[in-house]
Amino acid sequence: MNLLLIIDDYLPKSTRVSAKMMHELAVELRKNGNNVIVLTPGDKLQAEPLIKEVIDGIDVWLFRSGPVKDVSRIRRLINESMLSYNAWKAIRTELGSQKIDGVVYYSPSIFFGDLVLKLKQYYGCSAYLILRDIFPQWAIDEKIIGEHSLVTYYLRYFERKSYCAADKIGLMSEKNIEVFQNLHPSIQNIEVLHNWVAVDEQQNVQPYWREKLELQNKVILLYGGNIGKAQDMPNLLRLARSLKDESRAHFVIVGQGESFQEVADYINKEALINVTLMPSISQNEFKVLLSEVDIGLFSLASTHTAHNFPGKILGYIANDLPILGSVNPGNDLMSVINDHNAGSVFENGDDAALLKAAKELIQSDELRRQCGYNARALLDSHFSVCSAATKIVLALESE
Repeated sequence: MNLLLIIDDYLPKSTRVSAKMMHELAVELRKNGNNVIVLTPGDKLQAEPLIKEVIDGIDVWLFRSGPVKDVSRIRRLINESMLSYNAWKAIRTELGSQKIDGVVYYSPSIFFGDLVLKLKQYYGCSAYLILRDIFPQWAIDEKIIGEHSLVTYYLRYFERKSYCAADKIGLMSEKNIEVFQNLHPSIQNIEVLHNWVAVDEQQNVQPYWREKLELQNKVILLYGGNIGKAQDMPNLLRLARSLKDESRAHFVIVGQGESFQEVADYINKEALINVTLMPSISQNEFKVLLSEVDIGLFSLASTHTAHNFPGKILGYIANDLPILGSVNPGNDLMSVINDHNAGSVFENGDDAALLKAAKELIQSDELRRQCGYNARALLDSHFSVCSAATKIVLALESE
């Protein structure tokens, strides 16, 4: 098939898991004999409306756009609202020379619906939506926006358009299917599409982070990814504070987001010398870091009604790391990790259980090894990029 993949963030500049996942998907689709183009925002100052690059054999088209990451909410809203318009304006002269059999688009962002509808009309093709965030619902849950505010009605309009453009929508878990059906009972073209990682890309790397951070003899607990309200970072910081006297344990927090400064302030206020906070690093640097740490951390706010599966977990389990984290009530990620003995996951707020599990993992090399082994087995059976690519192509071909 001739496939067009659309996402609002991509390699090599992006440090986000979503960009890495979509690139791995593109590579897998190409390996399976498909022709793949990735369409993604470029820079507002780029010389041409559309710039073409090749990354690992994948054709990447960058359309002129204002920034949609790491900017104020207002600026992000304005620039994201223009994504479909800017993309269509940039690629419309290319359409006649391209044959597209299917469109695969990733949400977030919710603002590609108009573009996908135009592409479907032009090519008569089908479209698959990879839906990872049920937005704006999670922002309402976190009280970032009001349920009946004007901005919510605005966002809901584009959310519905994004869903209407899809012939099939892939959500990341059965629980998310339930949440989605409660919010949008009229939409039935949905299925579970787990997050994924390329299981064959893990390679021997030269370690250097332990020496650089002076953590040679420590058990390192790593959190890598977005640092925002949805992650409830105070949850992990409370854990770090409770482990201040655990001499072997050291936390490394790497990422970006609106709560980064709050995390830095908390670390200083509580004098958490057992925590190292770093801004985002490149995908290659993060890959090396993953190979050197001992435990993978994650956290989801207890107020979430959606049941996210953080993409960062895939990086952990691809590196045989035990998982330690907290989820919102009812999130089926807890049973997935716990039932496979791949680590320990609890409802957010159960600080005592989280602390107990952390101590057990820190103090037992064998427990970490066994949980890490089980985690990798879970990846191979549930979260391979091969199964994701196959599922998406089958859905597109059946429409």
